[in-house]
Amino acid sequence: MGDDSEWMKLPIDQKCEHKVWKARLNGYEEALKLFQRIEDEKSPEWGKFLGLIKKFVTESNAVAQLKGLEAALAFVENAHVAGKTAGEVVSGVVTKVFNQPKARAKELGADICLMYIENEKAEVVQDELLKGLDNKNPKIVVACIETLRRGLSEFGSKIVTLKPVVKILPKQFESREKAVRDEAKLLAVEIYKWIRDALRPSLQNINSVQLKELEEEWVKLPSSPPKQSRFLRSQQDLKAKFEQQQAQGGDQSDGDEEEETATAVDPYELLEAVEILSKMPKDFYEKIEAKKWQERKEALEAIETLSKNPKLENGDYGDLVRALKKVVGKDANVMLVSMAAKCLAGLAAGLRKKFGTYAGQVVPTILEKFKEKKPQVVQALQEAIDAIFLTTTLQNLSEDILAVMDNKNPSIKQQASLFLARSFRHCTQATLPKSVLKPFCAALIKQVNDSAPEVRDAAFEALGTAMKVVGEKAVNPFLADLDKLKLDKIKESADKVELPGGRKGAGGGGGGGAAEKKPAAKAAPAAEAPSKSSAPSKKTTSAASKQSAGPPKKGKPASAAGGKAKKANDSREVAETELSIEVCEDLAAGVLPAACLQQLDSANWKERLASMEEFQRAVETMEKTVMPCQALVRMLAKKPGWKETNFQVMQMKLHVVALIAQRGQFSKTSASLVLDGLVDKVGDVKCGGNAKEGLTAIGEACSLPWTAEQVVSMAFAQKNPKNQAETLNWLANAMKEFGFAGINVKGFINNVKTALGATNPAVRTAAIALLGVMYLYMGAPLRMFFEDEKPALLAQIDAEFEKMQGQSPPAPMRCTKKSATAADDDGDDGEEQDEDGGGGGGQDIMDLLPRTDIGDKITSDLVSKIGDKNWKIRKEGLDEVAAIISEAKFVTANIGELPLALKGRLNDSNKILVQQTLTILQQLATAMGPGLKQHVKSLGIPVITVLGDSKVNVRTAAMTTLQAWVEQTGMKDWLEGEDLSEELKRENPFLRQEVLGWLAEKLPTLRTVPGDLMLCIPQLYACLEDRNGDVRKKAQDALPTFMMHLGYDKMNKATGKLKPASKDQVVAMLEKARAVMPAKPAAPAKAGGKGSAETSRAASASRSQPAGDESESKPEVKKVRGGVAAKKPPSPPEEPVPPPSSKDKDCNGSKKPPGKGKAAAGGQQGPAGKKPAAKGVKDDEDRSGPIFILVPNAKEQRIKEEKQLKILKWNFITPRDEYVEQLKTQMLTCFAKWLQDELFHFDFQRHVKAIGVMIERLESESDATISCLDLILKWFTLRFFDTNTTVLMKVLEYLKLLFAMLNRENYHLTEYEANSFVPYLILKVGESKDVVRKDVRAILGMLCKVYPASKVFPFLMEGTKSKNSKQRAECLEELGCLIEGYGMNVCQPTPAKSLKEIAVHIGDRDTSVRNAALNTVVAVYNVCGDQVYKLIGNLSEKDMSMLEERIKRSAKKTPAAPAKQSAAERPQREHPTNPNATFLRKPAQEDPNKLNQARQNAQHSESSHPSIPKEFQLDLDMIEMDQSRVCELPDLVQHKLDELLEPIMIPEPKMRAVSPHFDDLHNSTASTINFVISQVASGDINTSIQALAQIDEVLRQEDKAEVMSGHIDQFLIATIMQLRLTYSTHMADDRLDKKDIIKLYSCIIGNMLSLFSMESLAREASMGVLKDLMHGLITLMLDGRMEDIEDGTQVIRSVNLLVIRVLENSDQTNMISALLVLLQDTLVSTAGSPMVSELVMKCLWRMIRFLPETINNINLDRILLDVHNFMKVFPKEKLKQLKSDVPHRTLKTLLHTLCKLTGAKILDHLSMIENRNESELEAHLRRVVKHSGNLSGLKSDRGNEKGGLRMDDRMSKAKVSDILSEIFKKIGSKENTKEGLTELYEYKQKYSDADLEPFLKNTSQFFQSYVERGLRMIESEREGKARIQTSAVIPQHGVDSSQSGNNEELKPAVYYERLKILRQRQGLENTSRQQGVGGSDDEPQQRPAISSLLSSKPSVASSTDMLHSKLS
Repeated sequence: MGDDSEWMKLPIDQKCEHKVWKARLNGYEEALKLFQRIEDEKSPEWGKFLGLIKKFVTESNAVAQLKGLEAALAFVENAHVAGKTAGEVVSGVVTKVFNQPKARAKELGADICLMYIENEKAEVVQDELLKGLDNKNPKIVVACIETLRRGLSEFGSKIVTLKPVVKILPKQFESREKAVRDEAKLLAVEIYKWIRDALRPSLQNINSVQLKELEEEWVKLPSSPPKQSRFLRSQQDLKAKFEQQQAQGGDQSDGDEEEETATAVDPYELLEAVEILSKMPKDFYEKIEAKKWQERKEALEAIETLSKNPKLENGDYGDLVRALKKVVGKDANVMLVSMAAKCLAGLAAGLRKKFGTYAGQVVPTILEKFKEKKPQVVQALQEAIDAIFLTTTLQNLSEDILAVMDNKNPSIKQQASLFLARSFRHCTQATLPKSVLKPFCAALIKQVNDSAPEVRDAAFEALGTAMKVVGEKAVNPFLADLDKLKLDKIKESADKVELPGGRKGAGGGGGGGAAEKKPAAKAAPAAEAPSKSSAPSKKTTSAASKQSAGPPKKGKPASAAGGKAKKANDSREVAETELSIEVCEDLAAGVLPAACLQQLDSANWKERLASMEEFQRAVETMEKTVMPCQALVRMLAKKPGWKETNFQVMQMKLHVVALIAQRGQFSKTSASLVLDGLVDKVGDVKCGGNAKEGLTAIGEACSLPWTAEQVVSMAFAQKNPKNQAETLNWLANAMKEFGFAGINVKGFINNVKTALGATNPAVRTAAIALLGVMYLYMGAPLRMFFEDEKPALLAQIDAEFEKMQGQSPPAPMRCTKKSATAADDDGDDGEEQDEDGGGGGGQDIMDLLPRTDIGDKITSDLVSKIGDKNWKIRKEGLDEVAAIISEAKFVTANIGELPLALKGRLNDSNKILVQQTLTILQQLATAMGPGLKQHVKSLGIPVITVLGDSKVNVRTAAMTTLQAWVEQTGMKDWLEGEDLSEELKRENPFLRQEVLGWLAEKLPTLRTVPGDLMLCIPQLYACLEDRNGDVRKKAQDALPTFMMHLGYDKMNKATGKLKPASKDQVVAMLEKARAVMPAKPAAPAKAGGKGSAETSRAASASRSQPAGDESESKPEVKKVRGGVAAKKPPSPPEEPVPPPSSKDKDCNGSKKPPGKGKAAAGGQQGPAGKKPAAKGVKDDEDRSGPIFILVPNAKEQRIKEEKQLKILKWNFITPRDEYVEQLKTQMLTCFAKWLQDELFHFDFQRHVKAIGVMIERLESESDATISCLDLILKWFTLRFFDTNTTVLMKVLEYLKLLFAMLNRENYHLTEYEANSFVPYLILKVGESKDVVRKDVRAILGMLCKVYPASKVFPFLMEGTKSKNSKQRAECLEELGCLIEGYGMNVCQPTPAKSLKEIAVHIGDRDTSVRNAALNTVVAVYNVCGDQVYKLIGNLSEKDMSMLEERIKRSAKKTPAAPAKQSAAERPQREHPTNPNATFLRKPAQEDPNKLNQARQNAQHSESSHPSIPKEFQLDLDMIEMDQSRVCELPDLVQHKLDELLEPIMIPEPKMRAVSPHFDDLHNSTASTINFVISQVASGDINTSIQALAQIDEVLRQEDKAEVMSGHIDQFLIATIMQLRLTYSTHMADDRLDKKDIIKLYSCIIGNMLSLFSMESLAREASMGVLKDLMHGLITLMLDGRMEDIEDGTQVIRSVNLLVIRVLENSDQTNMISALLVLLQDTLVSTAGSPMVSELVMKCLWRMIRFLPETINNINLDRILLDVHNFMKVFPKEKLKQLKSDVPHRTLKTLLHTLCKLTGAKILDHLSMIENRNESELEAHLRRVVKHSGNLSGLKSDRGNEKGGLRMDDRMSKAKVSDILSEIFKKIGSKENTKEGLTELYEYKQKYSDADLEPFLKNTSQFFQSYVERGLRMIESEREGKARIQTSAVIPQHGVDSSQSGNNEELKPAVYYERLKILRQRQGLENTSRQQGVGGSDDEPQQRPAISSLLSSKPSVASSTDMLHSKLS
């Protein structure tokens, strides 16, 4: 027993490792208890056991092992760190627990495994269990299988990855052990539950008996899919949902999840890929070419068996595919053809997407082969082409299919249509965009009219399927020409169509039947059934919703659904059969007067003219529906018809044609009848205009593209050059009017070429002008048509193009009437165009170019030449190819065998040939245009391989080629499939860095990317750790761009597969990347060719306009490419786009502006269009609500939860996801939804915006802010971990304001808030940027007012332990300040302990830290003297000597250690309440002996005059700053103040000698002044200051000041220029000392104050100059950079003062005009800050307040003219749409006040306005005058000086009480209290007998005294104003304590004045005037001359703060 007692004493962890098993058993038991006791999952206790858990489970003693397992389970369940042990523990469980005989042990082992899975370690556990299956011991195998089964059944197939399990399953069925086989069977049943039939293919090869047993079991399973019943830690939300459902009785949400799980697994994914290329018969290629068909058959049979493998390994199948293709295409034996087709089908099914490369080669051959009649061949070919379709996209195959659609052979046409029908079934709206559908529909419509019935039926089926998939609405426009019978047939076939997977069609096809479709009954070929894994169910739902639910993806109103429905009746293009002349005559007789018809062909021209007039009248009154257009135009053509000789009759005729076309349903048939006649007259001098009008009208009726083509061909069929020239001119103009939509350039390009070669110069000129207009729309590609022209002609064309360069095409004014024509056909094209960068380029124009098919020229000889052994012959081959391409200029996508031949040359050993091949590929890119897409896989990807070449020039050429290709193809095709990731797998550093660089450049421009991008992630992570530095750098650059598409979560999850060491690194990089992740680009405004730049510009303009402007400004949308209106990107939520204003809705009467595309249509018709707009407005309202919601007791609840450990404690080194998620959840209840979205957005600019809003609402929502304070502070701690300085500065700005607000509200932080915030704030003290450190120190200073300093102290002590030396130094500095300000009591836990820790830093290796530590100890010494040596304990000799030296030095400097501070005295640390005023401290690096001086506010050093007692100085400053509280001044009274009043010897300020010619100023000429003024605007600060000093000298002496008269504007302009220069240049220049800038500003402000104190001079400032001056001053006030400069806030205060002075003293008319014009400018320009216009309006309000006094001196006419101009630019409607309603109110108030003061006479003052109707001014004034009745008229008649303001006698009691209650409301509200007090004061002045008693009697004592005190203060201020020259003190800075010896002192009068004001504030003294001290007579001397700034020592800044208080 003796031994027992020994181990009993050991700690638990040691017991667990003891060699005695009992000790271990006891250890496990205690550990189990401990684990159940520890509440914090992150407790350090857990760490002790990390290494032991594996021993717990591998315990050798069976009894102890059971306890060990229990303890291990408890550990895994409760410890946060447990995950780290997963691998070793599970491996231990598998080998040492699963072989135990005891069932309990196995059960615990399995529980541990499952608990690890719950702990997010599913992959590790699964790997270990799968390894266990290879163990020889069958018990272990059984246990592993059972555990896997349990894992799957509890966690489900999303967490337990099935692929590896399914892979090993067949092997377990072969085991000799029955137990293993049985367990495997159970597992197979469990797997079947989750993935159903996807499991079958993998188990096909097991024993048939077993398979049968399995089948029986499977049949018994319930059909509903199983549900996950146990959840990961990260899935707690799902868990809660699940439990809730269980509670409610289970199966509620079955329906929606059913599909998801049912289709989640694709059997293909579970299969192992088989490599078949190596297994092919060696002689395959010989045999397949053999003469005997039997040999060929043998070869094919071998391939057929190989290709039956369901999944094939990727490889180079090119040769095999070519061989099979040859058999299909050329072999005469049909049996072999069908075998080869089967092989192709097998390959396509086995390779899936990887087969896409070869699809383009095979499809044309298969389609051609459909001419075979034999059913078995046709069926084999169908299976092949269907399987191939699934490997590629319809778009890639479209050219091949369209090529055979007009084949002569009906079978081919039929099969192609049937193939299309089958293909459409697999499409969705998204994958079958209009751009793809349109050409197919066109081809199918031709076939609908085919002579062969089978072709017609197939076409109906294809069209029906398309209609079913994309909905009727999308297909209808293409079916305009079909008659009703055929349309019904199409709808009928649409109803029959069944989409795979039971999908519903979009728009329900042709009837309700679509809804109840059964899942596809079609027995699809094996390859097709599983098709697009889970796509169908998900995609279609989204597609369907897109159709119905408001805005589709591009944010345009829901396809204006209502609009199109209305038009359905006339949306068919009017197709008319030609009528006979008799029928026409009958019809015409029905609508025209008989006389009219008879006289039409009269011989007398007058009768004909009269008849035409009748005709015209009849047409004008006729209803559109009854107008027989064709008959009428036939009548016009009656003899003499178009040969009419009388020009008047002819003009009428042409005009009537135009009318008919405009008013009737005018068809192309009717048009054809008249066009000839019109073209004939186009060149006629007299009738030409009318003819053109007719052509334009026909263009509107029948679409411009059609009309243009007809007209041009007719004109050039004639010989008349005048007609040709005028036709071209008309066309040029029409293009501008209609836009370029749908114009078929090919149609008339040849005629234009003819025109260019014409002999008549007018025709040539017209042709060139037309080309110029076309160039506007098409850009550079247009020139390619004319490369062959003569150089002289080309030069002319180029000159015309040059003229058009940079112009944007005009917005179309006309549009085709029918929605079925161009605007709508193409209206959506842009939408579907590739969403990637390049795709949108100039595609339509590229399609117009005539392309040559060079397929025939690529002969087999040429291909064999390119592949020859001799490089010279290879080069010859390449030269030939280059020649063929350059000769063809533009080629079709068919280039025969060329791709493979060129691919071979890209890895040629001869680098010159590689480069030549690359050049050919670049050439090919330009020549082929968008058709290049189908060659991306075969030719594009090999270009990427060349990027790995070792030679730089080859790599550069490859990159150029790549870029050229991407420009044509867009990025989508490159990113699809595995090719790109395969390339990155090559460990070639060159290739990797080039490709990653390229991706980093391209990805940010894309809006969506294929999911295959995910495949590149493992390679990307490998590159992050590549040996090559460049690769690593490029990979890091690419990270954020990948993340913007894939999302952080996916990428983070992908790190799971990395080794632990790599994972940590990569995760850290991901965090960094997350911070800089770019935002996805907005929906691009689609545009083409040249115009693309324009449109995007228009779009961005539309985005940046504030919402109000948007609806008003004319749609800036240009019709650019193919009729696509540049779509507005969905505007960001803050700027909802209102519906188009009514003014814009109609252009040309009834026609809608095509520029607005569908947005206009939507706005006009039906609710569909309004939806988005309404939503936008709603967003805006949301934002105007409170941003924080006050939830009572929510904060207490959160504190409680954290205490009870229900939530994570806010404590981390870097924030992990779970913290962020927890914070999000907590914020849900108390933050506005939109704000929360902004706060957690991945784009930092959204954070800045959110903080901006929080700053704005800080005051108005202070209570709610306090209630959410803990969450706000927590969110800010997250921001401290961001690396973005912009955000950080904004964060600090908010925090400063926040703490100032908390201080004002007397709020104290709770421990909980401080603990979760202060430590992170202290981290930032160590930031490398000075501005940040300075702000953080300021915040720490403010923190001490809302949280006890003694509690801040420990946080700072913690901060001194940081590794960051800057942080250590700053924390020590801060500690010193705390001790200095609050005494030794702040040192927690005890002074001795703290000081010992501080003193350690005296030996730090960093100088700044040593200095800071010494200064802190010196601060202690200053407080407690020599006792400091006891407190700091033992120091090394070196440190001690440093300290003693420092203390000695500091003793010399300080007058004496200050006495202990009296309780009433404010600690020095109190900051001004202004949040931006930071506590100015010297940085520690400065010579430390200056430090104390700086600390002691020692600007007044001990000079010869008696020093003022220290306490008095200090308190005066502090109290004055602290306006928010009333403070008692107990000590103040005891001081003898007499000495203050004694005269004091003040050293005279030393002036610098002023330049001699300035001394005798009276005689000096104007030229001197001009010279000095010119220097004010100098770029050199000192020159400017000198000049300002000289002018100041003049202005300060009243007798001399008059000299400036006449120079005021000039001087102000120079000053304004200097202000602009300083603002834009000096402030941004880091090299300049900011003190100089402050000095310059001080001088400028000083001068201005002097100038504007003299009314005579101030009134000389003209309106324009005042406007610029106000703008300059306001800009300066809003300059955020000033706050970061020492004393910048002081400058801003002075500017405030100056602005008021300017407003008061300048000429009032000029001032009001200037403000009105400035307001107009700031509202129009959206660039500046909205604050500018706000401040301008504040100034205007102030001017309005002066109006009663100044009304008689104002030139009303001028002001009203300015108001008129303002209202012209901003009519009432537009004003109301601005974001703020203040401008509208301001204007109303101004006019109202003017009316009130002048009455009806105001209407006589509109003399200066030329056209009064241009604005609503006059109407407004009349209304106001009418309302205010005659009262004001009486007043003004009395001629009362004051404008009749005294109305006491007439003022009803009710009105008085209204006014007063308004005023008291203001006083009661936080924001307007000052304004209220001022108004109350003014009211009392005006009505001295007013009775305030009723309003005060119900209020608290405190409020009453507050009001009285406020009124007294205003009184004293107003009186003080007269005495204290307010400009007395311009802030003058540059105080440097080391020089304070020669400070000049201000006159005591100033101090006296300050004291007096303070006393009045405290109610100590109410005398209104003191014995003239500082009276107004010595005003000018009060402000030290600016010239004193030029001496070394400027004066001390004085306290004008009191006076500023008015301005804040």
